[in-house]
Amino acid sequence: MVFTDAHKDLLAEGQQWMKDTASSCTVVAALTVTMAFAAAFTLPGGNRDDGKPLFLNKKTFMLFIVSDAVALFSSSTSVLMFLGILTSRYAEHDFLYALPKRLTIGLLSLFMSLAATMIAFSSALALVVEGEAAWIAAPLVIATGIPVSLFGLLQFPLLVELVKSTYGKSIFHQQNARRLH
Repeated sequence: MVFTDAHKDLLAEGQQWMKDTASSCTVVAALTVTMAFAAAFTLPGGNRDDGKPLFLNKKTFMLFIVSDAVALFSSSTSVLMFLGILTSRYAEHDFLYALPKRLTIGLLSLFMSLAATMIAFSSALALVVEGEAAWIAAPLVIATGIPVSLFGLLQFPLLVELVKSTYGKSIFHQQNARRLH
């Protein structure tokens, strides 16, 4: 009771930080879901008269389809994890495992969706400019790695800290180990 009473402010600050982080990431993940869903139905190159995609027999088109599907599913997972954080009851014990686990899964799936989105974009670009202005495709494909790298660099320290504090050694694990002896 003393611990709970003494750390009410810390609990409120943690709750606000979790809500702010989850809200921001939910917006990005929801935009990625929307884009990936739309891209699945507006295929690069369009369709033939029989409804089949124009580039159906090209390997780059299959890369586009697979990466777009990965982007859709991983961003949907991310949205669900962040919504799970936003609708949490924020009890003290939730901050020990449940909320960090959701945030970790949400960040990892958001990173995966952004990477898959950039792969889908690169493959669509390669399909569309194939043979025409192919010289511009290579620099643009390389440039698509910049946003993914930035997201990774900016969020990686948070991810490491979450995993370390949640699953690494802590006073809580030592306490439990002492009780067993």
